Amino acid sequence: MTSGPRQDNTEGRPEPPEDADGLLDLNRAVGRQVKLLRERADLTQKELGDRLGYGEDLVSSLERGRRTPQPEFLDAADDLLGAGGLLQATKEDVARAKARARVRHPSWFRDYARLEGEAVEVNFYNNHDVPGLFQTERRTRALYEMRKPLLAEETIEQRVTSRMDRQRILTEWPPPMVTAVIEEVVLRRPIGGHEVHREQLARLLELGRLRTVELQVMPTVESVHVRDSKDVDRPFLSVHTDGWAAFVAFAAAG
Repeated sequence: MTSGPRQDNTEGRPEPPEDADGLLDLNRAVGRQVKLLRERADLTQKELGDRLGYGEDLVSSLERGRRTPQPEFLDAADDLLGAGGLLQATKEDVARAKARARVRHPSWFRDYARLEGEAVEVNFYNNHDVPGLFQTERRTRALYEMRKPLLAEETIEQRVTSRMDRQRILTEWPPPMVTAVIEEVVLRRPIGGHEVHREQLARLLELGRLRTVELQVMPTVESVHVRDSKDVDRPFLSVHTDGWAAFVAFAAAG
């Protein structure tokens, strides 16, 4: 008897959000503001909830920082409590914190992800695939979907979201200087299908126009290789932050 494809339960096991503590701290700060404004208006939690169309339990949870306030609540509470825009001004911070909390890197990758986020210079050599910082969302998803053992759908979505989030460093100021040497064969392999591949090539052309990105292709027919002979079979990356550098070698660059 044959069984269906096995999923990688270790990869699929839920992991705590990387920035969950940051969201919790922000929720508590906003909750304290709501409580202060409510008490200044001489309202109970039930009275505030009734006027806004929310339950007393929800107001209580928000004030204790146990729930994340929705934009509609912040708008309505700001108007009712006469906060003068104080609560409305937190909406953008809350949205960013929620987005960061949804980013989940594997535990073994988190230290590198933090280092990459602080980098002033990142250098890649890839002989297997496009660097993760340069991948399109559809190529990233295709790579995770072809993994063996299979990853759970939830894990795939988490990993795709996390990889796309890392790419913010390419456009946020100040961006790091990024240099990548990619083997020609990588640009000829249509991972995900030809449409996905064309999209990926267009993305590389777009990134190559950035002042902070230098993209080089190592021709397959070149007799003299860019790498030292003892390491030519291994992709690598090096990351430099203010004051020090870290070197990381991967069997498959992320």
